[in-house]
Amino acid sequence: MSAHAADMRIAVMLAGIALVLLAGLVFGRIARAVRQPAVVGELVAGIALGPSLLGALPGDPSHRIFPDDVRPLLSAVAQVGLVLFMFAVGWEFEKRLIRGNVGAAIGVSVSSAVLAFGLGVGAAAVLYARHDTVAGKHVGFLPFALFLGIALSVTAFPVLARMLAESSLADTRIGAVALAGAAIDDVLAWFLLAYVSALVSADGSGSGLARIAVLFALYLAVMAAVVRPLLSRIVWRWAATERWPALLTLLCAGVFLSSWVTTWIGVHAIFGAFLFGFVMPREPARVLAEHVRRPLDDVILLLLPVFFIVTGLNVDVGALDGPGLLELALVLVCACAGKIGGALVPARLAGLGWRDATTLGLLMNTRGLTELIILNAAMSLGVLDGRMFTVLVLMAVLTTAMTGPFLPRRAGAADPPVLVPARPTKGAGHP
Repeated sequence: MSAHAADMRIAVMLAGIALVLLAGLVFGRIARAVRQPAVVGELVAGIALGPSLLGALPGDPSHRIFPDDVRPLLSAVAQVGLVLFMFAVGWEFEKRLIRGNVGAAIGVSVSSAVLAFGLGVGAAAVLYARHDTVAGKHVGFLPFALFLGIALSVTAFPVLARMLAESSLADTRIGAVALAGAAIDDVLAWFLLAYVSALVSADGSGSGLARIAVLFALYLAVMAAVVRPLLSRIVWRWAATERWPALLTLLCAGVFLSSWVTTWIGVHAIFGAFLFGFVMPREPARVLAEHVRRPLDDVILLLLPVFFIVTGLNVDVGALDGPGLLELALVLVCACAGKIGGALVPARLAGLGWRDATTLGLLMNTRGLTELIILNAAMSLGVLDGRMFTVLVLMAVLTTAMTGPFLPRRAGAADPPVLVPARPTKGAGHP
């Protein structure tokens, strides 16, 4: 490839990213105007720029704007935004989310996740025969069923937090239980994803799976016993001397290295980013939020829309035939019945009325971005084919979109410019 051709390839990628950002901005505003979180609009923008809409026009403009040789570059940019986002999600998870609502949160989370997971595995038994081959390679039933179960049982904690922030439920018991339950669901989903990722990487080999399990356990131990206290000392020392650019650089390097280690082990890169955020110190909260979290969120907000377009380029709604639409209906019914139905009984036992229990179930049925991360992981591991991927992406969009209209909106609510809820402001002194 000549130097000019290489430069043009990068230029086309930059032009594509510019289009992605503008489309995400427009569709995000439209989504907020119809009482949907911006992420729903950004998801729809990604699908619209792919083969489902733009690619269906004469001349296939989607392929011209995002040619095959540029898509790997877009995927690389998307992965950077994705691992930084997963770091932010891991960093945001705290015990305070479930404090005071432990019983209700665990009951709602486990019940809805288990029922949805079971229905997902049942649906997999029906769907497997049509999706047992990906790119000419046979896919075992166990990883297919486990991925489908995870996809149906997950609740998108970051998206749910955004939706609650814009509604009058943010300071209610329903909102607190839903947010705590979603946080528990997310952690369960990432660990299940780590297991399935290891299972696929081991290719059914018992010795291979045992090797991955041992290395992964060692990795967890190092993160908890070495990385966490070391990070705490560095953060407090550098915060005291206001070395914010250096600290942000160090954290990003840590995220990328942690993602590399888990990939080398045989577990997906996103789990390395999530766990690095999980062991990240939360204090001093005020200055970290101002000097680290806010700049990091700004970077994520710029990079994450590229992830949506990379996802959208793999979604082809027009390719769904009659049986494909029936598969979508089956997946939707199982997803909604599992999360809403699974939340009703523990919510009622916790003292909530039928209306509040149903609202809680709708909140737990929100999937959004978390679902897309899991589905892209399944695609990269060769577990889902294009048709099943399209069905599950549409399920994620529809289950997320159906929640917003049922939530009472907070007066004067504005769309916050962060991806996850900000933690309470505290003093900068050491606790």
